[in-house]
Amino acid sequence: VVMYESYLRLAQRLAELAPGDGPQKAIFFSTGAEAVENAVKIARAHTGRPAVISFRGGFHGRTLLALTLTGSVQPYKQNFGPYAAEVYQSPFPYEYRGWTSERALASLEELLTSDVSPQRVAAVIIEPVLGEGGFVPAPREFLQGLRKLTEKHGILLIVDEIQSGFGRTGRFFAIEHSGVKPDLITVAKSLAAGLPLSGVIGRADVMDAPGPGGLGGTYGGNPVACAAGLAVLDVMRDERLPERAARIGSVVEERMRSWAQEHDIVGDVRVMGAMAGMELVRNRTTKEPADTETARLLEVARERGLILLRSGVHHNVVRTLMPLTIPDEQLDEGLDLLGSALAEVATAVPL
Repeated sequence: VVMYESYLRLAQRLAELAPGDGPQKAIFFSTGAEAVENAVKIARAHTGRPAVISFRGGFHGRTLLALTLTGSVQPYKQNFGPYAAEVYQSPFPYEYRGWTSERALASLEELLTSDVSPQRVAAVIIEPVLGEGGFVPAPREFLQGLRKLTEKHGILLIVDEIQSGFGRTGRFFAIEHSGVKPDLITVAKSLAAGLPLSGVIGRADVMDAPGPGGLGGTYGGNPVACAAGLAVLDVMRDERLPERAARIGSVVEERMRSWAQEHDIVGDVRVMGAMAGMELVRNRTTKEPADTETARLLEVARERGLILLRSGVHHNVVRTLMPLTIPDEQLDEGLDLLGSALAEVATAVPL
Protein backbone atom coordinates (compact mmCIF):
# COMPACT_ATOMS: atom_id res chain seq x y z
CA VAL A 1 0.00 0.00 0.00
CA VAL A 2 1.37 3.40 -1.01
CA MET A 3 0.03 6.43 0.86
CA TYR A 4 -0.54 9.69 -0.98
CA GLU A 5 1.59 12.63 0.09
CA SER A 6 -1.44 14.90 0.47
CA TYR A 7 -3.01 12.39 2.89
CA LEU A 8 0.08 12.33 5.09
CA ARG A 9 0.51 16.11 5.07
CA LEU A 10 -3.13 16.72 5.97
CA ALA A 11 -3.05 14.13 8.75
CA GLN A 12 0.04 15.77 10.22
CA ARG A 13 -1.45 19.27 10.14
CA LEU A 14 -4.72 18.21 11.73
CA ALA A 15 -2.87 16.29 14.42
CA GLU A 16 -0.98 19.48 15.24
CA LEU A 17 -4.21 21.51 15.42
CA ALA A 18 -6.25 19.08 17.51
CA PRO A 19 -6.60 19.89 21.22
CA GLY A 20 -5.09 17.15 23.33
CA ASP A 21 -2.15 15.99 25.36
CA GLY A 22 0.54 13.90 23.73
CA PRO A 23 0.84 12.59 20.15
CA GLN A 24 -2.23 12.70 17.90
CA LYS A 25 -3.08 10.74 14.76
CA ALA A 26 -5.70 11.08 12.01
CA ILE A 27 -7.45 8.80 9.54
CA PHE A 28 -9.69 9.86 6.65
CA PHE A 29 -12.98 8.66 5.18
CA SER A 30 -15.57 10.11 2.79
CA THR A 31 -18.63 11.11 4.84
CA GLY A 32 -19.42 12.40 8.29
CA ALA A 33 -21.40 9.29 9.17
CA GLU A 34 -18.38 7.16 8.27
CA ALA A 35 -16.23 9.24 10.59
CA VAL A 36 -18.70 8.77 13.45
CA GLU A 37 -19.04 5.02 12.93
CA ASN A 38 -15.28 4.56 12.75
CA ALA A 39 -14.74 6.68 15.86
CA VAL A 40 -17.03 4.29 17.72
CA LYS A 41 -15.14 1.29 16.30
CA ILE A 42 -11.87 2.80 17.49
CA ALA A 43 -13.32 3.43 20.96
CA ARG A 44 -14.65 -0.11 21.21
CA ALA A 45 -11.35 -1.57 20.06
CA HIS A 46 -9.41 0.50 22.60
CA THR A 47 -11.65 -0.16 25.61
CA GLY A 48 -12.98 -3.61 24.83
CA ARG A 49 -16.43 -2.31 25.78
CA PRO A 50 -19.60 -2.30 23.61
CA ALA A 51 -21.88 0.53 24.76
CA VAL A 52 -22.03 4.14 23.56
CA ILE A 53 -23.92 7.10 25.02
CA SER A 54 -25.18 10.00 22.90
CA PHE A 55 -27.49 12.93 23.63
CA ARG A 56 -31.07 13.84 22.81
CA GLY A 57 -31.29 16.27 19.93
CA GLY A 58 -27.87 15.31 18.60
CA PHE A 59 -27.28 14.47 14.96
CA HIS A 60 -24.51 12.10 13.92
CA GLY A 61 -25.47 10.80 10.48
CA ARG A 62 -27.86 8.59 8.52
CA THR A 63 -26.12 5.19 8.42
CA LEU A 64 -27.28 2.55 10.89
CA LEU A 65 -25.06 3.20 13.92
CA ALA A 66 -24.84 6.96 13.29
CA LEU A 67 -28.64 7.10 12.98
CA THR A 68 -29.02 5.15 16.21
CA LEU A 69 -26.81 7.73 17.93
CA THR A 70 -28.94 10.56 16.51
CA GLY A 71 -31.42 11.94 19.02
CA SER A 72 -34.24 13.15 16.77
CA VAL A 73 -37.01 10.99 15.31
CA GLN A 74 -38.34 13.36 12.64
CA PRO A 75 -37.25 13.42 9.89
CA TYR A 76 -34.25 11.17 10.40
CA LYS A 77 -35.34 7.97 12.18
CA GLN A 78 -39.01 7.52 11.31
CA ASN A 79 -39.67 4.03 9.84
CA PHE A 80 -35.97 3.12 9.62
CA GLY A 81 -35.68 0.78 12.62
CA PRO A 82 -34.67 -1.51 14.16
CA TYR A 83 -31.53 0.30 15.23
CA ALA A 84 -28.14 -0.76 16.53
CA ALA A 85 -27.81 -2.26 20.00
CA GLU A 86 -25.89 -0.92 23.01
CA VAL A 87 -26.67 2.76 22.38
CA TYR A 88 -28.08 4.88 25.21
CA GLN A 89 -29.24 8.49 25.20
CA SER A 90 -29.09 11.18 27.86
CA PRO A 91 -30.58 14.71 27.92
CA PHE A 92 -28.47 17.48 26.40
CA PRO A 93 -27.89 20.59 28.58
CA TYR A 94 -30.59 22.71 26.89
CA GLU A 95 -31.13 25.41 29.51
CA TYR A 96 -33.92 27.23 27.68
CA ARG A 97 -35.94 24.00 27.83
CA GLY A 98 -35.17 23.36 31.50
CA TRP A 99 -32.07 21.18 31.20
CA THR A 100 -29.36 22.97 33.17
CA SER A 101 -25.82 21.61 33.22
CA GLU A 102 -26.33 20.31 36.75
CA ARG A 103 -29.57 18.54 35.85
CA ALA A 104 -28.14 17.04 32.64
CA LEU A 105 -25.05 15.71 34.44
CA ALA A 106 -27.23 14.21 37.18
CA SER A 107 -29.37 12.52 34.53
CA LEU A 108 -26.27 11.07 32.88
CA GLU A 109 -25.02 9.71 36.20
CA GLU A 110 -28.44 8.18 36.81
CA LEU A 111 -28.30 6.52 33.37
CA LEU A 112 -24.96 4.96 34.35
CA THR A 113 -26.66 3.55 37.44
CA SER A 114 -30.02 2.44 36.08
CA ASP A 115 -29.56 1.68 32.37
CA VAL A 116 -25.98 0.61 31.70
CA SER A 117 -22.95 -0.05 33.85
CA PRO A 118 -20.11 2.42 33.23
CA GLN A 119 -17.82 -0.59 32.89
CA ARG A 120 -19.70 -1.47 29.68
CA VAL A 121 -19.47 2.00 28.12
CA ALA A 122 -16.77 2.52 25.50
CA ALA A 123 -17.51 6.16 24.69
CA VAL A 124 -19.73 9.18 25.09
CA ILE A 125 -20.26 11.17 21.88
CA ILE A 126 -21.45 14.78 21.91
CA GLU A 127 -21.74 17.80 19.63
CA PRO A 128 -20.24 20.79 21.48
CA VAL A 129 -22.95 22.80 19.73
CA LEU A 130 -26.11 20.96 18.75
CA GLY A 131 -26.49 21.40 15.00
CA GLU A 132 -29.73 19.89 13.71
CA GLY A 133 -30.90 19.94 17.33
CA GLY A 134 -31.28 23.73 17.34
CA PHE A 135 -27.86 25.40 17.62
CA VAL A 136 -27.57 24.89 21.36
CA PRO A 137 -24.02 25.33 22.73
CA ALA A 138 -23.14 22.93 25.53
CA PRO A 139 -22.12 25.06 28.54
CA ARG A 140 -18.49 25.04 29.57
CA GLU A 141 -19.34 23.67 33.01
CA PHE A 142 -21.26 20.77 31.49
CA LEU A 143 -18.44 19.76 29.15
CA GLN A 144 -15.92 19.95 31.97
CA GLY A 145 -18.18 17.87 34.20
CA LEU A 146 -18.68 15.37 31.40
CA ARG A 147 -14.92 15.07 30.91
CA LYS A 148 -14.42 14.37 34.63
CA LEU A 149 -17.15 11.74 34.56
CA THR A 150 -15.71 9.94 31.54
CA GLU A 151 -12.21 9.97 33.01
CA LYS A 152 -13.54 8.59 36.30
CA HIS A 153 -14.96 5.53 34.54
CA GLY A 154 -12.35 5.05 31.82
CA ILE A 155 -14.84 6.08 29.12
CA LEU A 156 -13.58 7.78 25.97
CA LEU A 157 -14.97 11.19 24.98
CA ILE A 158 -15.77 11.61 21.28
CA VAL A 159 -16.51 15.17 20.15
CA ASP A 160 -18.49 15.49 16.91
CA GLU A 161 -17.15 18.64 15.25
CA ILE A 162 -18.54 17.85 11.80
CA GLN A 163 -20.71 20.98 11.78
CA SER A 164 -19.04 23.12 14.45
CA GLY A 165 -15.38 22.64 13.53
CA PHE A 166 -12.94 24.53 11.32
CA GLY A 167 -13.30 28.00 12.74
CA ARG A 168 -17.07 28.11 12.69
CA THR A 169 -17.45 29.16 16.34
CA GLY A 170 -14.47 31.51 16.56
CA ARG A 171 -12.04 28.75 17.53
CA PHE A 172 -10.65 26.07 15.25
CA PHE A 173 -12.69 23.49 17.17
CA ALA A 174 -15.75 24.42 19.23
CA ILE A 175 -14.59 22.21 22.10
CA GLU A 176 -11.67 24.60 22.63
CA HIS A 177 -14.04 27.15 24.21
CA SER A 178 -14.44 24.78 27.17
CA GLY A 179 -10.80 23.87 27.68
CA VAL A 180 -11.76 20.18 27.44
CA LYS A 181 -9.39 17.85 25.59
CA PRO A 182 -11.32 14.97 24.02
CA ASP A 183 -9.97 11.55 23.14
CA LEU A 184 -11.39 11.53 19.59
CA ILE A 185 -12.74 14.23 17.24
CA THR A 186 -14.84 13.62 14.12
CA VAL A 187 -14.59 16.10 11.24
CA ALA A 188 -16.10 16.57 7.76
CA LYS A 189 -18.12 19.29 5.93
CA SER A 190 -15.76 22.32 5.94
CA LEU A 191 -12.71 20.05 6.02
CA ALA A 192 -12.43 20.00 2.22
CA ALA A 193 -14.78 22.84 1.21
CA GLY A 194 -17.45 20.54 -0.19
CA LEU A 195 -15.36 17.67 -1.50
CA PRO A 196 -16.10 14.24 0.04
CA LEU A 197 -13.68 14.03 2.94
CA SER A 198 -14.13 13.24 6.62
CA GLY A 199 -11.86 12.06 9.37
CA VAL A 200 -11.17 11.03 12.92
CA ILE A 201 -8.42 12.74 14.92
CA GLY A 202 -7.37 11.48 18.31
CA ARG A 203 -4.87 10.27 20.84
CA ALA A 204 -2.28 8.10 19.15
CA ASP A 205 -2.62 5.25 21.65
CA VAL A 206 -6.38 5.19 21.08
CA MET A 207 -6.15 5.49 17.30
CA ASP A 208 -3.73 2.56 17.16
CA ALA A 209 -6.21 0.17 18.81
CA PRO A 210 -7.86 -1.37 15.69
CA GLY A 211 -5.86 -4.10 14.01
CA PRO A 212 -4.58 -4.06 10.41
CA GLY A 213 -7.47 -3.83 7.96
CA GLY A 214 -9.94 -2.91 10.69
CA LEU A 215 -10.50 0.60 9.33
CA GLY A 216 -10.63 1.89 5.78
CA GLY A 217 -12.80 2.73 2.80
CA THR A 218 -12.66 2.69 -0.98
CA TYR A 219 -12.44 6.44 -1.47
CA GLY A 220 -11.50 7.63 2.01
CA GLY A 221 -8.68 10.14 1.99
CA ASN A 222 -8.49 10.36 -1.79
CA PRO A 223 -5.62 12.63 -2.90
CA VAL A 224 -7.79 15.30 -4.54
CA ALA A 225 -9.94 15.78 -1.45
CA CYS A 226 -6.85 15.80 0.79
CA ALA A 227 -5.28 18.48 -1.42
CA ALA A 228 -8.47 20.51 -0.98
CA GLY A 229 -8.21 20.00 2.77
CA LEU A 230 -4.68 21.38 2.78
CA ALA A 231 -5.84 24.40 0.78
CA VAL A 232 -8.68 24.97 3.28
CA LEU A 233 -6.20 25.03 6.16
CA ASP A 234 -4.04 27.53 4.27
CA VAL A 235 -6.99 29.84 3.64
CA MET A 236 -8.16 29.59 7.24
CA ARG A 237 -4.70 30.56 8.46
CA ASP A 238 -3.97 33.27 5.91
CA GLU A 239 -7.40 34.92 6.05
CA ARG A 240 -7.78 34.39 9.82
CA LEU A 241 -11.21 32.84 9.40
CA PRO A 242 -11.78 31.86 13.04
CA GLU A 243 -11.40 35.53 13.96
CA ARG A 244 -13.69 36.41 11.08
CA ALA A 245 -16.28 33.96 12.45
CA ALA A 246 -16.19 35.74 15.80
CA ARG A 247 -16.79 39.10 14.10
CA ILE A 248 -19.68 37.66 12.08
CA GLY A 249 -21.16 36.32 15.29
CA SER A 250 -21.01 39.74 16.93
CA VAL A 251 -22.92 41.30 14.03
CA VAL A 252 -25.54 38.55 13.91
CA GLU A 253 -26.03 38.50 17.68
CA GLU A 254 -26.59 42.26 17.83
CA ARG A 255 -29.29 41.98 15.16
CA MET A 256 -30.98 38.95 16.70
CA ARG A 257 -31.08 40.46 20.18
CA SER A 258 -32.60 43.65 18.80
CA TRP A 259 -35.28 41.55 17.10
CA ALA A 260 -35.92 39.78 20.40
CA GLN A 261 -36.64 43.17 22.00
CA GLU A 262 -39.05 44.05 19.20
CA HIS A 263 -40.87 40.74 18.73
CA ASP A 264 -42.18 38.43 21.44
CA ILE A 265 -42.03 35.53 19.00
CA VAL A 266 -38.25 35.42 19.53
CA GLY A 267 -37.93 33.33 22.68
CA ASP A 268 -34.19 32.72 22.77
CA VAL A 269 -31.06 33.77 20.90
CA ARG A 270 -28.02 31.49 20.91
CA VAL A 271 -24.75 32.52 19.30
CA MET A 272 -21.29 30.99 19.21
CA GLY A 273 -19.24 32.64 16.51
CA ALA A 274 -20.91 32.20 13.13
CA MET A 275 -23.26 29.53 14.49
CA ALA A 276 -26.35 31.50 15.50
CA GLY A 277 -29.94 30.52 16.07
CA MET A 278 -33.24 32.10 17.10
CA GLU A 279 -35.82 29.93 18.81
CA LEU A 280 -39.36 31.06 17.97
CA VAL A 281 -42.21 30.58 20.42
CA ARG A 282 -45.90 31.47 20.55
CA ASN A 283 -45.70 32.48 24.19
CA ARG A 284 -42.58 33.45 26.10
CA THR A 285 -43.99 32.16 29.37
CA THR A 286 -45.08 28.71 28.19
CA LYS A 287 -42.37 28.57 25.49
CA GLU A 288 -44.76 26.79 23.14
CA PRO A 289 -42.76 26.10 19.96
CA ALA A 290 -43.83 28.26 17.01
CA ASP A 291 -43.23 25.57 14.41
CA THR A 292 -45.82 26.65 11.85
CA GLU A 293 -44.75 30.28 12.22
CA THR A 294 -41.14 29.23 11.65
CA ALA A 295 -42.17 27.44 8.47
CA ARG A 296 -44.02 30.59 7.39
CA LEU A 297 -40.92 32.69 8.10
CA LEU A 298 -38.93 30.48 5.74
CA GLU A 299 -41.57 31.00 3.04
CA VAL A 300 -41.65 34.78 3.46
CA ALA A 301 -37.86 35.01 3.43
CA ARG A 302 -37.65 32.88 0.31
CA GLU A 303 -40.15 35.14 -1.45
CA ARG A 304 -37.82 38.05 -0.64
CA GLY A 305 -34.77 36.25 -1.99
CA LEU A 306 -33.30 34.72 1.17
CA ILE A 307 -33.05 30.96 1.69
CA LEU A 308 -33.19 29.88 5.33
CA LEU A 309 -32.99 26.58 7.17
CA ARG A 310 -34.71 25.66 10.39
CA SER A 311 -33.63 23.16 13.00
CA GLY A 312 -34.45 21.95 16.49
CA VAL A 313 -36.41 19.00 17.81
CA HIS A 314 -39.56 21.14 17.54
CA HIS A 315 -38.55 22.61 14.14
CA ASN A 316 -38.80 26.14 15.53
CA VAL A 317 -35.21 27.38 15.39
CA VAL A 318 -33.98 29.60 12.56
CA ARG A 319 -30.28 28.98 12.15
CA THR A 320 -27.60 30.91 10.30
CA LEU A 321 -24.50 29.18 9.04
CA MET A 322 -23.15 31.62 6.47
CA PRO A 323 -19.74 31.17 4.79
CA LEU A 324 -16.91 32.62 6.85
CA THR A 325 -15.76 34.42 3.70
CA ILE A 326 -19.07 36.28 3.25
CA PRO A 327 -18.58 39.99 2.39
CA ASP A 328 -19.89 42.45 4.96
CA GLU A 329 -22.38 43.98 2.55
CA GLN A 330 -23.84 40.57 1.70
CA LEU A 331 -24.12 39.69 5.39
CA ASP A 332 -25.96 42.95 6.07
CA GLU A 333 -28.28 42.38 3.12
CA GLY A 334 -29.16 38.89 4.32
CA LEU A 335 -29.83 40.10 7.85
CA ASP A 336 -31.99 42.94 6.53
CA LEU A 337 -34.10 40.43 4.60
CA LEU A 338 -34.36 38.14 7.62
CA GLY A 339 -35.38 41.02 9.86
CA SER A 340 -38.13 42.22 7.51
CA ALA A 341 -39.47 38.68 7.04
CA LEU A 342 -39.48 38.15 10.81
CA ALA A 343 -41.37 41.40 11.36
CA GLU A 344 -44.08 40.30 8.92
CA VAL A 345 -44.52 36.90 10.56
CA ALA A 346 -44.37 38.30 14.09
CA THR A 347 -47.32 40.62 13.50
CA ALA A 348 -49.47 37.60 12.63
CA VAL A 349 -48.77 35.79 15.92
CA PRO A 350 -51.62 36.24 18.45
CA LEU A 351 -50.51 37.62 21.83
